[in-house]
Order: sequence, then structure tokens, then C-alpha cells
Amino acid sequence: MKPIDYTLYLCTDRALMTTKTVEESVERAIAGGATVVQLREKTLSARAFYDLALRVKQITAPCGVPLIINDRVDVALAAAADGVHIGQSDLPAREVRRVIGREMLLGVSASTLAEAVSAARDGADYLGVGAMYATATKDDACIVTMDALRQIRQAVSLPIVIIGGINEQTAPHFRDTGVDGLAVVSAIVAKEDIEGAARTLIRRFRG
Repeated sequence: MKPIDYTLYLCTDRALMTTKTVEESVERAIAGGATVVQLREKTLSARAFYDLALRVKQITAPCGVPLIINDRVDVALAAAADGVHIGQSDLPAREVRRVIGREMLLGVSASTLAEAVSAARDGADYLGVGAMYATATKDDACIVTMDALRQIRQAVSLPIVIIGGINEQTAPHFRDTGVDGLAVVSAIVAKEDIEGAARTLIRRFRG
């Protein structure tokens, strides 16, 4: 598996997007520098999610941008996505790894050191750590302190993307934490200038 650039990890959200379609939102974000796309659809049927994944893959694949499916292992496999991302209440990481094999990326959400270590042990390829700040997209998220983030970074060698309240104001706070990227939702998809928002986030993070 080739190395993945996690610098700007886009999570889609049709409820927040300024574009008419998810596909347009993704296309503009990639044009602005998004390096990974996670397709997150909590309300679509399996068939509609699958069909959307195929359409989005036609955008991501030619650009060499990995397409990750949130939660739905079945959709990820059926659409031949590049990976799947699971949370702590989804199937156990070790079982998901067994099902998807070694070639597909496996991301796991973690908000504690114990969860991060467990995910690494059970076969995760990267971690989504957060929420770093309160966020409207996930109102039940536990807040991860900077000290906890540093402990996770020290304990786990996997790539880490941080999520939750990440925007152009908060992005610079993570320059020296050793994390690999920013996972963002509204800071990109809710903007009128999606490309510009993506470029600004990268610049603010990388310095």
C-alpha cells in the first residue's frame, strides 16, 4: 500500500454543504487540496449510498485521492472503496480488518489513550482523534485535551488526523503536535468558496 497523505481529510455532509450535490462538494475540495475523502451518509439506504460512492469514486480515483466509507463495511466492499472508517460503537476493529483484508484502509475513531492503543493493536491503519473542540456535527462527542492528544501521539505510531471544531482559526494550534492531518466537515463543505477554504486550512496547518 502506498503512503497516504492525510493532510486534509474531508468528511462530507449533505446537510451542511453549499453545493447542490455531494459530488460537486468533493470535486471542489480536491481542487483546493483535499487529500482524503470520507463519504459519510447516515440516512441513505444501502443502495443509494452505494450508488453515490460509485459516483464519488469517479472523482477521487483519477486524482489519486483515497475514498473512505464511514461506518458501512458492506458499502465500502461493494463499491471497492479505498477504505472504511469506524467508530467505537461500530463493529470491532479486529473483525472489520478480518472482513476487509489487508489491502483496504481501516480508520478508527479514538478519544482516549486506551482506545487508540486498542485500535492500533487490532489492525487500524490510521486514527481519527477527537473531538478536539465542541462541534455541531457531533454533539455527543467527548472532548480530547491537548495533553491527551500528545499522550496518544507518543504511544501510537499510526498516522493521526484530528477532528472536531477544526477550522482556519484552530488549525494552527496543531502544527507542533505531530499529528498528520486535519479532518474537517463544515470548515470546507459549508463554505461558499470550497477551494479557497481548503487551501487556507492547509496553509494554516502547515505554516
